[in-house]
Amino acid sequence: MAVSEPDSGVIPVPSLQEYFRDSVDAAMASNRLAVESHTAHYVVNLLTLFSRSEALHDKAECGIAPKPLALMLADAAAAPTDESRNATLQHLGDVALFVAGFMAEGLDRKAVGIGYYVRMGGGAYHTLSLALPANPRGRAFAPVFAELAAKFGEVVDVLNDVRHASNAGRDQDVLRLYENWLTTGSQRAGRLLRQLGIQPLKQPGSVREH
Repeated sequence: MAVSEPDSGVIPVPSLQEYFRDSVDAAMASNRLAVESHTAHYVVNLLTLFSRSEALHDKAECGIAPKPLALMLADAAAAPTDESRNATLQHLGDVALFVAGFMAEGLDRKAVGIGYYVRMGGGAYHTLSLALPANPRGRAFAPVFAELAAKFGEVVDVLNDVRHASNAGRDQDVLRLYENWLTTGSQRAGRLLRQLGIQPLKQPGSVREH
């Protein structure tokens, strides 16, 4: 069973994680959404994980875009082991949640809308919550995925608020720069983030100056 917190293997970036924690807490409060602490922690770690664009993008097969959710679902169905299936379902749910919540504006230009991501992501988390083995790790994560499945659309709204949280220039600048760095690997965006006190995680691939 390859279920793990989404920050596994990630170099800790306390400032970025703290920024997302504060933003998620504020957005949940404004949306009057109550979730268990482990679920909120998972969402914060998910945002931190996807500060590495290679965690979101399957460059080997899909260029710079995330792998299509339907292909991930097919991979899960064809997985040779329960461990592989669960890992794929987790990644599907994670990608769907992040894209629907944090990159929703780009979905307006796609053939499928945000509802598709909500259905696919919520379904993946629901299936995963039922499929986890009854060991300590499975018992710890099953309620997290069950809650994310049940409240997927509401968590998407929270992440949309994180993206548009404040009219304050600094918050908007940070998120705009972060999105630019996340999607393009811009050295300039990374440098400006560091000047604002945010240390983005390094990418192993090439980046370009903007």
